[in-house]
Amino acid sequence: MEANDYHTVKHTPEQKRGIYLTIGVLVLFMVAVLAGFINKMGMPRVISDAELRANGAIKLERPRILDDFQLITDSGDQYSTADLAGRWTLVFFGFTHCPDVCPTTLATLNNFYQTLDEDTRKDTDVLLVSVDPKRDKPENLRDYVRYFNPDFYGVTGEFLNLKRFANQLNVPFNKVPLEDGDYTVDHGSQVVLINPRGHYHGFFKAPLDPAKMKLTYRSMRATFNG
Repeated sequence: MEANDYHTVKHTPEQKRGIYLTIGVLVLFMVAVLAGFINKMGMPRVISDAELRANGAIKLERPRILDDFQLITDSGDQYSTADLAGRWTLVFFGFTHCPDVCPTTLATLNNFYQTLDEDTRKDTDVLLVSVDPKRDKPENLRDYVRYFNPDFYGVTGEFLNLKRFANQLNVPFNKVPLEDGDYTVDHGSQVVLINPRGHYHGFFKAPLDPAKMKLTYRSMRATFNG
């Protein structure tokens, strides 16, 4: 027999079954490892309170229970504390005649909202609370907010009710007369986060950054014991 001849190795049926079983186990193991890696990549990264602050988010040590309030949605319906339950709500105080901070913030919130996966968006609300109830009637508030995102909504109401709600969330606002006889409203620029229990959970400091907001928001959701 020449040196380049090859011997054909014959396996018994039992040996073949063992080989196929080994290959099958290796393939399943590789698939499981890959699936675990993909799942881990999709999970939110939990970061410390110090990292939250470094990325512009403040989480309260103990979420604050809110007193009941009565406001009006941009569709004319009643809006109260109970409507905050079961969802995460990002609250921004502003008004439709705001020249710069409000449109910039709402545009940034839209960019942030678009970065969220579909499941996260399903239980995330973005709410504009008007600090100018005299001019911001429900219908024009609705048009203003929907311009930035059709899923966003607004609320208004009596001045004192708005003030009480803002005070609970540590958001100041004050009416400021202008020289031409008109007025504007100075207000806090933070975005407040309310958890699914309807409690004040924390806030995002200005200037807002969509990528940092996504990181901190997903982390706070992941550590919430609802």
